[in-house]
Amino acid sequence: MTTAFDPIELSGSQLANRIAMAPMTRSRAYGEGLTVTESTVEYYSQRASAGLIVTEGIQPSVIGRGYPDTPGLHTAEQVAAWRKVTDAVHAKGGRIFAQIMHAGRIGHPVLFEDGQVSVAPSSVAAAGQLFTQAGPKDFLPPRELEAAEIPAIVEEFAEAARNAVAAGFDGVELHGANGYLIHQFLAPNTNLRTDDWGGSVENRIRFAVEVTKAVAAAIGAERTGLRVSPGNTYNDIAETDPEVTYPALIKELEPLGLGYLHVVEMVPGFRDITLELRKQFGGTFILNPATEGPTDHRALTLVEDGTTDVLAFGSLFLANPDLPARLASEGPYNTPDTSSFFGGDDKGYTDYPTL
Repeated sequence: MTTAFDPIELSGSQLANRIAMAPMTRSRAYGEGLTVTESTVEYYSQRASAGLIVTEGIQPSVIGRGYPDTPGLHTAEQVAAWRKVTDAVHAKGGRIFAQIMHAGRIGHPVLFEDGQVSVAPSSVAAAGQLFTQAGPKDFLPPRELEAAEIPAIVEEFAEAARNAVAAGFDGVELHGANGYLIHQFLAPNTNLRTDDWGGSVENRIRFAVEVTKAVAAAIGAERTGLRVSPGNTYNDIAETDPEVTYPALIKELEPLGLGYLHVVEMVPGFRDITLELRKQFGGTFILNPATEGPTDHRALTLVEDGTTDVLAFGSLFLANPDLPARLASEGPYNTPDTSSFFGGDDKGYTDYPTL
Protein backbone atom coordinates (compact mmCIF):
# COMPACT_ATOMS: atom_id res chain seq x y z
CA MET A 1 0.00 0.00 0.00
CA THR A 2 1.26 3.46 -0.92
CA THR A 3 1.49 5.86 2.01
CA ALA A 4 2.02 9.61 2.32
CA PHE A 5 5.56 8.94 3.52
CA ASP A 6 6.65 7.13 0.35
CA PRO A 7 8.70 9.04 -2.24
CA ILE A 8 7.25 10.06 -5.60
CA GLU A 9 8.80 11.42 -8.78
CA LEU A 10 7.80 14.89 -9.90
CA SER A 11 9.30 16.96 -12.70
CA GLY A 12 12.32 14.71 -12.98
CA SER A 13 13.11 14.84 -9.26
CA GLN A 14 12.18 12.48 -6.45
CA LEU A 15 10.15 14.02 -3.65
CA ALA A 16 11.00 12.65 -0.22
CA ASN A 17 7.33 12.15 0.65
CA ARG A 18 3.82 12.87 -0.61
CA ILE A 19 3.13 15.73 1.80
CA ALA A 20 3.01 19.21 0.26
CA MET A 21 2.97 22.64 1.81
CA ALA A 22 0.07 24.48 0.18
CA PRO A 23 0.49 28.09 -1.00
CA MET A 24 -0.46 30.64 1.68
CA THR A 25 -0.33 34.42 1.41
CA ARG A 26 1.79 35.85 4.25
CA SER A 27 2.20 39.53 3.16
CA ARG A 28 5.76 39.97 4.38
CA ALA A 29 7.64 41.10 1.27
CA TYR A 30 9.24 43.95 3.18
CA GLY A 31 12.38 44.23 1.08
CA GLU A 32 12.88 47.05 -1.41
CA GLY A 33 10.68 46.64 -4.47
CA LEU A 34 8.44 44.01 -2.85
CA THR A 35 11.28 41.54 -2.37
CA VAL A 36 11.30 38.72 0.14
CA THR A 37 13.60 38.97 3.15
CA GLU A 38 15.88 36.81 5.28
CA SER A 39 12.84 35.96 7.38
CA THR A 40 11.24 34.48 4.26
CA VAL A 41 14.37 32.42 3.69
CA GLU A 42 14.07 31.08 7.23
CA TYR A 43 10.32 30.46 6.93
CA TYR A 44 10.57 28.25 3.86
CA SER A 45 13.80 26.48 4.81
CA GLN A 46 12.23 25.50 8.15
CA ARG A 47 9.59 23.60 6.16
CA ALA A 48 11.94 21.85 3.71
CA SER A 49 10.96 18.41 5.03
CA ALA A 50 7.82 18.72 2.91
CA GLY A 51 7.95 16.59 -0.19
CA LEU A 52 7.01 19.77 -2.06
CA ILE A 53 6.70 23.41 -1.01
CA VAL A 54 4.46 25.68 -3.08
CA THR A 55 5.10 29.32 -2.25
CA GLU A 56 2.65 32.05 -1.47
CA GLY A 57 1.16 33.72 -4.54
CA ILE A 58 3.75 35.76 -6.43
CA GLN A 59 2.55 38.48 -8.80
CA PRO A 60 3.90 38.32 -12.37
CA SER A 61 3.60 42.07 -12.91
CA VAL A 62 2.89 45.31 -11.10
CA ILE A 63 -0.79 45.26 -12.07
CA GLY A 64 -1.10 41.62 -11.00
CA ARG A 65 -0.70 42.56 -7.35
CA GLY A 66 -3.72 42.08 -5.11
CA TYR A 67 -2.61 42.72 -1.55
CA PRO A 68 -0.12 44.81 0.46
CA ASP A 69 3.41 43.43 0.85
CA THR A 70 3.07 40.49 -1.52
CA PRO A 71 6.19 39.52 -3.48
CA GLY A 72 6.80 39.70 -7.20
CA LEU A 73 8.83 37.84 -9.82
CA HIS A 74 9.11 40.55 -12.45
CA THR A 75 12.33 42.39 -11.53
CA ALA A 76 15.96 41.37 -11.23
CA GLU A 77 15.91 42.30 -7.53
CA GLN A 78 12.96 40.02 -6.87
CA VAL A 79 14.62 37.13 -8.70
CA ALA A 80 17.82 37.56 -6.69
CA ALA A 81 15.89 37.65 -3.40
CA TRP A 82 13.97 34.47 -4.23
CA ARG A 83 17.26 32.74 -5.15
CA LYS A 84 18.23 32.89 -1.45
CA VAL A 85 15.01 31.07 -0.59
CA THR A 86 15.43 28.30 -3.16
CA ASP A 87 19.09 27.80 -2.26
CA ALA A 88 18.18 27.40 1.41
CA VAL A 89 15.39 24.91 0.69
CA HIS A 90 17.59 22.89 -1.66
CA ALA A 91 20.41 22.85 0.89
CA LYS A 92 18.03 20.95 3.19
CA GLY A 93 17.00 18.54 0.44
CA GLY A 94 13.63 20.16 -0.28
CA ARG A 95 11.80 20.92 -3.51
CA ILE A 96 10.00 24.22 -4.09
CA PHE A 97 7.65 25.55 -6.77
CA ALA A 98 6.70 29.22 -7.18
CA GLN A 99 3.00 29.95 -7.34
CA ILE A 100 2.34 32.60 -9.98
CA MET A 101 -0.77 34.55 -9.06
CA HIS A 102 -2.31 37.44 -10.97
CA ALA A 103 -5.01 38.83 -8.68
CA GLY A 104 -7.12 40.35 -11.45
CA ARG A 105 -10.02 42.33 -9.97
CA ILE A 106 -8.94 41.54 -6.39
CA GLY A 107 -6.88 44.65 -5.73
CA HIS A 108 -7.20 48.41 -5.32
CA PRO A 109 -5.64 51.56 -6.83
CA VAL A 110 -3.88 52.29 -3.50
CA LEU A 111 -1.56 49.38 -4.35
CA PHE A 112 -0.44 51.01 -7.59
CA GLU A 113 1.05 54.25 -8.85
CA ASP A 114 0.00 56.73 -11.53
CA GLY A 115 -3.71 56.02 -11.25
CA GLN A 116 -3.51 52.39 -12.36
CA VAL A 117 -6.45 50.11 -11.62
CA SER A 118 -6.88 46.36 -11.47
CA VAL A 119 -7.77 44.51 -14.67
CA ALA A 120 -10.13 41.59 -15.23
CA PRO A 121 -12.10 39.82 -17.96
CA SER A 122 -15.09 42.10 -17.25
CA SER A 123 -15.71 45.27 -15.29
CA VAL A 124 -17.49 43.58 -12.38
CA ALA A 125 -16.49 44.60 -8.86
CA ALA A 126 -16.07 41.94 -6.19
CA ALA A 127 -18.25 42.24 -3.11
CA GLY A 128 -16.44 43.13 0.09
CA GLN A 129 -13.34 45.05 1.06
CA LEU A 130 -9.57 44.80 0.75
CA PHE A 131 -7.50 45.45 3.87
CA THR A 132 -4.70 47.83 2.91
CA GLN A 133 -2.08 49.86 4.72
CA ALA A 134 -4.48 52.79 4.33
CA GLY A 135 -7.31 50.85 5.98
CA PRO A 136 -10.18 48.80 4.55
CA LYS A 137 -11.14 49.75 0.99
CA ASP A 138 -14.20 48.69 -0.98
CA PHE A 139 -13.36 46.67 -4.06
CA LEU A 140 -13.83 48.82 -7.17
CA PRO A 141 -14.86 47.81 -10.67
CA PRO A 142 -11.72 46.66 -12.53
CA ARG A 143 -10.88 47.77 -16.04
CA GLU A 144 -12.06 45.23 -18.59
CA LEU A 145 -9.17 43.87 -20.62
CA GLU A 146 -9.37 44.54 -24.33
CA ALA A 147 -8.96 41.43 -26.46
CA ALA A 148 -5.76 42.84 -27.93
CA GLU A 149 -4.25 43.13 -24.41
CA ILE A 150 -4.81 39.55 -23.35
CA PRO A 151 -1.82 38.00 -25.16
CA ALA A 152 0.48 40.37 -23.23
CA ILE A 153 -1.06 39.21 -19.93
CA VAL A 154 -0.46 35.61 -21.00
CA GLU A 155 3.16 36.50 -21.69
CA GLU A 156 3.50 38.01 -18.20
CA PHE A 157 2.87 34.54 -16.77
CA ALA A 158 5.44 33.00 -19.12
CA GLU A 159 8.06 35.61 -18.26
CA ALA A 160 7.44 35.15 -14.53
CA ALA A 161 7.93 31.40 -15.03
CA ARG A 162 11.27 32.05 -16.73
CA ASN A 163 12.22 34.30 -13.82
CA ALA A 164 11.22 31.54 -11.40
CA VAL A 165 13.59 29.10 -13.06
CA ALA A 166 16.32 31.78 -13.00
CA ALA A 167 15.65 32.13 -9.27
CA GLY A 168 16.24 28.42 -8.77
CA PHE A 169 12.67 27.17 -8.38
CA ASP A 170 12.04 23.57 -9.39
CA GLY A 171 8.92 24.65 -11.25
CA VAL A 172 5.85 26.87 -11.07
CA GLU A 173 2.23 26.49 -10.09
CA LEU A 174 -0.32 28.62 -11.92
CA HIS A 175 -2.98 29.94 -9.55
CA GLY A 176 -6.25 29.18 -11.28
CA ALA A 177 -8.23 29.04 -8.04
CA ASN A 178 -9.74 31.18 -5.26
CA GLY A 179 -11.22 33.91 -7.43
CA TYR A 180 -8.07 35.38 -8.99
CA LEU A 181 -7.55 36.25 -12.66
CA ILE A 182 -7.50 32.77 -14.21
CA HIS A 183 -10.51 31.80 -12.10
CA GLN A 184 -12.24 35.05 -13.08
CA PHE A 185 -12.05 34.01 -16.73
CA LEU A 186 -13.47 30.58 -15.86
CA ALA A 187 -16.44 31.82 -13.82
CA PRO A 188 -19.59 33.09 -15.58
CA ASN A 189 -20.33 35.76 -12.96
CA THR A 190 -16.96 37.46 -13.47
CA ASN A 191 -16.57 36.78 -17.20
CA LEU A 192 -19.41 38.51 -19.05
CA ARG A 193 -17.50 38.76 -22.32
CA THR A 194 -19.15 38.05 -25.66
CA ASP A 195 -15.95 37.64 -27.66
CA ASP A 196 -13.67 34.58 -28.01
CA TRP A 197 -12.64 34.84 -24.34
CA GLY A 198 -16.10 34.48 -22.78
CA GLY A 199 -19.59 33.06 -23.01
CA SER A 200 -19.33 29.35 -23.75
CA VAL A 201 -17.35 26.91 -21.64
CA GLU A 202 -14.88 26.58 -24.51
CA ASN A 203 -14.29 30.31 -24.51
CA ARG A 204 -14.17 30.71 -20.73
CA ILE A 205 -11.45 28.07 -20.38
CA ARG A 206 -9.40 29.64 -23.17
CA PHE A 207 -7.39 32.01 -20.97
CA ALA A 208 -6.40 29.21 -18.57
CA VAL A 209 -5.42 27.03 -21.52
CA GLU A 210 -3.38 29.75 -23.23
CA VAL A 211 -1.55 30.70 -20.02
CA THR A 212 -0.72 27.08 -19.25
CA LYS A 213 0.50 26.40 -22.78
CA ALA A 214 2.67 29.54 -22.75
CA VAL A 215 4.29 28.62 -19.43
CA ALA A 216 4.81 25.01 -20.49
CA ALA A 217 6.50 26.24 -23.66
CA ALA A 218 8.68 28.64 -21.65
CA ILE A 219 10.00 26.27 -18.97
CA GLY A 220 8.78 22.79 -19.87
CA ALA A 221 5.42 21.15 -19.17
CA GLU A 222 7.00 18.84 -16.60
CA ARG A 223 7.87 21.90 -14.49
CA THR A 224 4.38 23.40 -14.79
CA GLY A 225 1.50 22.77 -12.38
CA LEU A 226 -2.00 24.22 -12.22
CA ARG A 227 -4.17 24.83 -9.16
CA VAL A 228 -7.96 24.91 -9.51
CA SER A 229 -10.86 25.07 -7.03
CA PRO A 230 -14.11 23.91 -8.66
CA GLY A 231 -17.19 25.46 -7.11
CA ASN A 232 -15.19 27.72 -4.80
CA THR A 233 -17.10 30.90 -3.89
CA TYR A 234 -14.11 32.76 -2.41
CA ASN A 235 -13.65 36.34 -3.64
CA ASP A 236 -17.30 36.52 -4.77
CA ILE A 237 -17.08 33.78 -7.42
CA ALA A 238 -20.23 31.95 -8.55
CA GLU A 239 -19.84 28.94 -10.83
CA THR A 240 -23.01 27.43 -12.21
CA ASP A 241 -21.41 24.58 -14.14
CA PRO A 242 -18.14 23.44 -12.50
CA GLU A 243 -18.93 19.82 -13.32
CA VAL A 244 -18.72 20.81 -17.00
CA THR A 245 -16.09 23.58 -16.95
CA TYR A 246 -13.27 21.74 -15.19
CA PRO A 247 -13.40 18.45 -17.08
CA ALA A 248 -13.40 20.51 -20.28
CA LEU A 249 -10.36 22.43 -19.06
CA ILE A 250 -8.42 19.28 -18.13
CA LYS A 251 -9.33 17.64 -21.44
CA GLU A 252 -7.62 20.54 -23.21
CA LEU A 253 -4.56 20.49 -20.94
CA GLU A 254 -4.01 16.73 -20.61
CA PRO A 255 -2.02 16.37 -23.87
CA LEU A 256 0.59 18.86 -22.58
CA GLY A 257 1.98 16.44 -19.99
CA LEU A 258 1.90 18.88 -17.08
CA GLY A 259 3.88 18.17 -13.92
CA TYR A 260 0.79 18.18 -11.73
CA LEU A 261 -2.78 19.24 -11.16
CA HIS A 262 -3.54 20.70 -7.72
CA VAL A 263 -7.19 20.64 -6.68
CA VAL A 264 -8.28 22.61 -3.64
CA GLU A 265 -11.60 21.63 -2.09
CA MET A 266 -12.48 24.78 -0.18
CA VAL A 267 -16.16 23.90 -0.47
CA PRO A 268 -17.54 20.62 0.93
CA GLY A 269 -19.56 18.47 -1.45
CA PHE A 270 -17.36 18.68 -4.53
CA ARG A 271 -15.52 15.37 -4.11
CA ASP A 272 -17.28 13.95 -7.19
CA ILE A 273 -15.61 16.61 -9.35
CA THR A 274 -12.28 15.91 -7.66
CA LEU A 275 -12.56 12.22 -8.48
CA GLU A 276 -13.53 12.96 -12.08
CA LEU A 277 -10.50 15.23 -12.53
CA ARG A 278 -8.32 12.60 -10.86
CA LYS A 279 -9.54 10.06 -13.41
CA GLN A 280 -8.97 12.44 -16.32
CA PHE A 281 -5.53 13.74 -15.40
CA GLY A 282 -2.61 11.46 -16.17
CA GLY A 283 0.09 13.33 -14.23
CA THR A 284 0.73 13.75 -10.52
CA PHE A 285 -2.42 14.71 -8.64
CA ILE A 286 -2.24 16.96 -5.55
CA LEU A 287 -5.26 17.45 -3.30
CA ASN A 288 -5.87 20.10 -0.67
CA PRO A 289 -9.01 18.43 0.73
CA ALA A 290 -12.13 19.71 2.40
CA THR A 291 -12.44 17.79 5.65
CA GLU A 292 -14.70 17.71 8.67
CA GLY A 293 -12.61 19.48 11.28
CA PRO A 294 -8.89 20.20 10.94
CA THR A 295 -7.00 18.55 8.10
CA ASP A 296 -4.40 16.45 9.94
CA HIS A 297 -3.08 12.85 9.99
CA ARG A 298 -6.61 11.54 9.50
CA ALA A 299 -6.50 12.81 5.90
CA LEU A 300 -3.50 10.63 5.04
CA THR A 301 -5.89 7.85 4.05
CA LEU A 302 -6.61 9.87 0.89
CA VAL A 303 -3.16 8.86 -0.36
CA GLU A 304 -3.57 5.29 0.82
CA ASP A 305 -6.91 4.78 -0.96
CA GLY A 306 -5.67 6.40 -4.19
CA THR A 307 -7.83 9.52 -4.07
CA THR A 308 -4.67 11.56 -4.55
CA ASP A 309 -0.94 11.13 -5.13
CA VAL A 310 0.12 14.02 -2.89
CA LEU A 311 -1.73 15.66 0.00
CA ALA A 312 -1.39 19.43 0.53
CA PHE A 313 -1.67 21.05 3.98
CA GLY A 314 -2.21 24.77 4.56
CA SER A 315 -2.47 26.37 8.00
CA LEU A 316 -1.28 23.21 9.75
CA PHE A 317 2.00 23.50 7.85
CA LEU A 318 2.15 27.20 8.64
CA ALA A 319 2.11 26.40 12.36
CA ASN A 320 4.16 23.18 12.25
CA PRO A 321 7.42 23.56 10.34
CA ASP A 322 8.17 19.85 10.91
CA LEU A 323 4.70 18.73 9.83
CA PRO A 324 5.70 15.42 8.15
CA ALA A 325 7.24 14.23 11.42
CA ARG A 326 4.18 15.32 13.37
CA LEU A 327 1.84 13.58 10.92
CA ALA A 328 3.87 10.39 11.28
CA SER A 329 3.46 10.50 15.06
CA GLU A 330 -0.18 11.66 14.81
CA GLY A 331 0.64 14.93 16.57
CA PRO A 332 0.82 16.87 18.73
CA TYR A 333 0.28 19.97 16.59
CA ASN A 334 0.94 23.64 17.22
CA THR A 335 -2.19 25.78 16.88
CA PRO A 336 -2.03 28.38 14.09
CA ASP A 337 -2.08 31.99 15.28
CA THR A 338 -4.63 33.53 12.94
CA SER A 339 -3.78 37.09 14.01
CA SER A 340 -0.33 36.75 12.40
CA PHE A 341 -1.39 35.14 9.12
CA PHE A 342 -1.13 38.32 7.02
CA GLY A 343 1.70 40.71 7.74
CA GLY A 344 3.56 41.40 10.94
CA ASP A 345 7.01 40.43 12.15
CA ASP A 346 8.54 37.00 12.83
CA LYS A 347 5.97 36.22 15.51
CA GLY A 348 3.65 33.62 14.05
CA TYR A 349 6.00 33.31 11.07
CA THR A 350 9.33 31.72 11.97
CA ASP A 351 8.91 31.13 15.71
CA TYR A 352 6.71 28.01 15.76
CA PRO A 353 8.56 25.24 17.65
CA THR A 354 9.46 21.85 16.27
CA LEU A 355 8.98 18.59 18.17
